[in-house]
Amino acid sequence: MSNPLPPCITPDVWLRQVFSSHQALEGGVVRRKVRDVERIVGRDAFETYLRQRGFRAVENAGQYVVFCNRGPVRVIE
Repeated sequence: MSNPLPPCITPDVWLRQVFSSHQALEGGVVRRKVRDVERIVGRDAFETYLRQRGFRAVENAGQYVVFCNRGPVRVIE
């Protein structure tokens, strides 16, 4: 069952809200469910947006973890 979005939430509004959060503006980390990204924005559009901003992200266990800076990311296994 899909949750309908309020009419005021467009992909652009959603992206603006996520990436204007305190954490994002300070170069921190934001996390969002992959299913929400796919439902609201779409995977391709989200990844394009991240590339345009120079951000990096990882996907794991149904979550995107976005590093809102241009620093390198090292995965520790």
